[in-house]
Amino acid sequence: MNYLYLGDCTEVLQGHISEEKIADNIADLIYIDPPFNSKRNYNIFFDDKEIKTQRIAFEDTWSLKNIRDSLGDLRSLQTEKIYKLLMIYSEVAPFAFPYIVMMALRILELRRVLKPTGSFYLHCDPTMSHYLKTVCDLIFGQENFRNEVVWCYRGGGSSRRDFGKRHDIILRYSKSDQYAFYADKVRIPYQAEGIGRTDDAMWGRHKSTDKVYKPHPLGKVPEDWWLMNILNANDPERMGYPTQKPKALLERIIKASSDEGDLILDAFCGCGTTIDAAEGLNRRWIGIDISPIAVSLIQKRLKEIYGKSLSKYEVRGIPKDEASAIRLWQQNPFAFQDWWITEFCAFSTTFGKKGADKGVDGIALYQIDNEGNTIKAAFQVKGGKVGSKDIDALRGAMEKQHCELGVFLSIGPLTKPMADTVSMSGVVSTPGFEYPKLQLLTLAEFFSDKKLKLPQINITFETAKLKGKGPRQIELEND
Repeated sequence: MNYLYLGDCTEVLQGHISEEKIADNIADLIYIDPPFNSKRNYNIFFDDKEIKTQRIAFEDTWSLKNIRDSLGDLRSLQTEKIYKLLMIYSEVAPFAFPYIVMMALRILELRRVLKPTGSFYLHCDPTMSHYLKTVCDLIFGQENFRNEVVWCYRGGGSSRRDFGKRHDIILRYSKSDQYAFYADKVRIPYQAEGIGRTDDAMWGRHKSTDKVYKPHPLGKVPEDWWLMNILNANDPERMGYPTQKPKALLERIIKASSDEGDLILDAFCGCGTTIDAAEGLNRRWIGIDISPIAVSLIQKRLKEIYGKSLSKYEVRGIPKDEASAIRLWQQNPFAFQDWWITEFCAFSTTFGKKGADKGVDGIALYQIDNEGNTIKAAFQVKGGKVGSKDIDALRGAMEKQHCELGVFLSIGPLTKPMADTVSMSGVVSTPGFEYPKLQLLTLAEFFSDKKLKLPQINITFETAKLKGKGPRQIELEND
């Protein structure tokens, strides 16, 4: 069984999400691509001629406010050397200090679940790689550092004052010296072409001994720099998710450090490239992400690519009944809102800042005919006491945002005046179908499997785009 978790990876690993701690020594390969400490928010952009809004996919911001607990946890884990290192960084690199603290705690937990024969890959950028390497040296041991892989790529743009920034860093560690490495699975063709290269390069002539080494029939093991294209804006693989990496990159990593049937873990799985690659290579997998948008995209991605051949997996961390949903609402109303909206494949948004309730919490786009015509539905989530004024607010927002349909989602019971207002709101006619202009649904009804009457062809996330024009993290616009 494979698992997809919604939640912070530390809480998931420690068992605070599913009440089941992830066991020690179970993962054959761990790959993580955490936020790069760029102090930016990464947004998915819903661009429609009437609606232009964005939704934070994740916040790449690590502040002093949320590290006190992590520092306490680190001290309690008897990691005195790591604690001392972090205190040094608090003085000499205060801008990086919060990020390094948060990552140190997570890497410690990840090492716990890694098998003695396992490998750990940490994908980062050059601004943070040197800090993270010192942390990993202490956690895994300097003797277990294996490679600093430089992923090189080409891209547009140039700088007049610096060399072009066109690489990421992937730190590779093992848990012991008994690590698995499948060199023959990742061999690449020999290439004799290039500046200053001769036929000797093909045959591996060693100048000092004059010995000639015959080429391996499968090719050579890649060096620690990989020239591999990033995904361009029109790449069919691209899902519009910030920081998406090419599947070929993850396939090379997975092939090199795992075998079929092995368990792959990605604790920041984003839109699911690692999960997709693991599934395609017949590996078991565990994916963790804190964003409901990410979890929704991963499920959509796996279904579209693998269909009926998809391995069985279980989603954990999302509410499974009314009681657990109410607990989520009490703990984090915005996470609850995101979860419930994405259950309808709608684009969750607050039209700007959280807390600024303007009558719409989500938008869904539906195709209604073969000509490509569409209609939109506005979703509103409410907790606590509700009344007719809330329906009026939704109707006003629908008119302002040119949404033909409206859905009011309530945690608690609805009033009779609300039901009367909705019943008199009329219908929206499309070719061959009619849909209620307004619909109500309570949390209890949702878990009783009551269905909304909505068009079947939902194209919401085909319209959602990444804010900015570049696929690279460093090229995204500041908020």
